Amino acid sequence: MSDIATLDQIVVPERLDGRAGRNRGAGRQQIAAADDRSAVLAWLARYVDSPATLASYRRESERFLLWCVLQHQVALSDLTHEDLLVYQRFLSNPQPAHRWIMAPGQKPARSSPAWRPFAGPLSPASVRQALSIINNLFSWLVEAGYLAGNPLTLARRKRQQRAPRVTRFLSMAHWHALRQTIELLPTDSDRERAHAARARWLLSLLYIGALRVTEVCDGTMAGFFCRRGADGKERWWLEVTGKGDKTRLIPATTELMAELMHYRRSRGLSALPAHDETTPLLLPVIGPVKPMARTAVHEIVKSLMRTTAERLRLLGDLESEAAAAHIEQASTHWMRHTAGTHQSNQVDLKAVRDNLGHANISTTNTYLHAEDDTRHDATSQAHRAGWSVR
Repeated sequence: MSDIATLDQIVVPERLDGRAGRNRGAGRQQIAAADDRSAVLAWLARYVDSPATLASYRRESERFLLWCVLQHQVALSDLTHEDLLVYQRFLSNPQPAHRWIMAPGQKPARSSPAWRPFAGPLSPASVRQALSIINNLFSWLVEAGYLAGNPLTLARRKRQQRAPRVTRFLSMAHWHALRQTIELLPTDSDRERAHAARARWLLSLLYIGALRVTEVCDGTMAGFFCRRGADGKERWWLEVTGKGDKTRLIPATTELMAELMHYRRSRGLSALPAHDETTPLLLPVIGPVKPMARTAVHEIVKSLMRTTAERLRLLGDLESEAAAAHIEQASTHWMRHTAGTHQSNQVDLKAVRDNLGHANISTTNTYLHAEDDTRHDATSQAHRAGWSVR
């Protein structure tokens, strides 16, 4: 039977719980935690309102604490810089594999005895990401007075060369191929029509609106609103709350509004949403009206990418094979990079920055309607998905 357990279930021996750790803070600590596991949970509690961040941080801190207790037999509060070098090597090759790595093709629930912390060895980029998260944990524990110092701050920092360009996006030709896949989805049955309508609406949100997956899942139809600009023209907007609980306004272009109305009608809803409507932006094909899970959205996108790749491979030429190989790697977040890349080729960069929420939106921006209206018009005129006319 495996001794591996999740962070909320692991029983830490007293000698490894960190209560008497050599790196414990000597001053007045700002958290109530008396042991390492409780301190890690206190750190994670800060991210309960950011599901994606919480999932990532829990995964890495869980792996780390399990390694400390079960593999290295050293309390987190006793770790030295040299211990962290050992952990870095462990991430690249978690051994013994039967203890740490899930069986190929399996994805058991966290409550299952077959659950393991790793799906396989981490790539160099994933190792850097993992250590960055652990560094965040250590820094916070030091700031909270729980630890005296951060052993990771001694790590040699390699100067990172900024990538000359984003590569995780679809070229215009590859976007056209994906768009064609969606337009060719079967519509013979009610379920197929509902799936096709949802897929088209989802990709409209991801491409025209450049939404993050969390914004798609958490958003409601009440986010759409119409506002009269300084020039007397009425424009539609979509308000979303994104990363870091920051709110931004996305131009709901003429094309996006047409797709919204078509999707709503396909679900038996009025063409336009009410100002207080709680209907989620994206709905399950069957079942009750409720927000879709991020995993379900990711699977829809991955399925569309796979179908596109399969269709291209049938063409049998080298160019199509290369396109298929690239497209089948694409994820939901690639669509955000794709939208930003395509907009940058046609829309003023300041407008793109605001559309994607890359800059903080100050309170005064609420009153800069004329500037917003210029951004709306530029985006609406230049950035289109190019759906075929119904």
